[in-house]
Amino acid sequence: MLRFQHTEYLWAFTLLIVLAGAFIWITWWKRRSIRRLGDPRLVENLFSGYSRRLFTLKFLLLFAAFFFGVIGLANLQKGSRVEKITRKGVDVIVALDVSKSMLATDVKPDRLTRAKQLVTRLMEKLDNDRVGLVVFAGNAYLQMPLTVDYSAARMYLGSISPDLIPRQGTEINEAIRVADEAFNKKERKHKALVIISDGEDHNEGAIAEAKKALENGVVINTVGIGSPTGSPIPDPENGGMKKDMEGNVVVSKLNEDALRNLAATGKGMYLHLMNNTDEVVNALSGKIDQMEQKEFGENVFTDYNSYFQYFLAICLLLVVLEFFLPEGAKKKTAADELPGLQTAKAA
Repeated sequence: MLRFQHTEYLWAFTLLIVLAGAFIWITWWKRRSIRRLGDPRLVENLFSGYSRRLFTLKFLLLFAAFFFGVIGLANLQKGSRVEKITRKGVDVIVALDVSKSMLATDVKPDRLTRAKQLVTRLMEKLDNDRVGLVVFAGNAYLQMPLTVDYSAARMYLGSISPDLIPRQGTEINEAIRVADEAFNKKERKHKALVIISDGEDHNEGAIAEAKKALENGVVINTVGIGSPTGSPIPDPENGGMKKDMEGNVVVSKLNEDALRNLAATGKGMYLHLMNNTDEVVNALSGKIDQMEQKEFGENVFTDYNSYFQYFLAICLLLVVLEFFLPEGAKKKTAADELPGLQTAKAA
């Protein structure tokens, strides 16, 4: 299994686009300046030691060095040893709402970011339980099956965004159905489902699905995120706020009643998340700890080999090559262009 130890450094890859754009602009600017002076081929010959090819090669070396440097900083790793770990706990699936309404900023920095922070903190409390992830909006799917590999869970969690599910809506019923299918069907206990959502535009079939899941032993807890008064939804496409067909700003409001009824049906608890992350985490972990636990084992990677040194070495080598590579070629003299000239002089 390959993984990056420090995934946060991978954001630096976006700077490659900036570097490529800067190179294209500089190249265009140089060519335009040369064309203004006269015939490009004749003008370039007037510049002492300028070579367009060497200039491009130096950029490509720096571009590649940056690419390998980022991989080195993120530390690409490969699992080297697998062990079977036996734990005593319960199966916990977190169903996370990723609809566009979760981008509302009534909870800072926004609802989705705060929800992901909650899940991260919750996993720190549930280190003896198996954890799975379901994402939902207009439909739902299992992003990560139940596992005790919390490093993999954090990696999956970091990649969650509203772009995962283009179809909009809040199909909580689908999230419950997908989560219920991810649990062990042979068991009628040791199962907990945590739904994190603003509850807006939910499907009325959620209560029916909650009853079916409860029959299979799934206890459903809900976390409502946002404010009942609501907040506008940022629109990344135009940089403003999302508007309806009539041009009115759309305000997303927390639907606490729907989430409370869902938790009551699933024999769980409802919690409201605003600026009380620790309080919500403690309440959820306490509720799950009270459930009857089971013993289970799972094969996980417990040791990884790191390969950052190879990528950083390549990065350093490319930087050194770029440093010693001249930007321009040696200008040819008349003697170089006419090799017979020196022979004639000698004669």
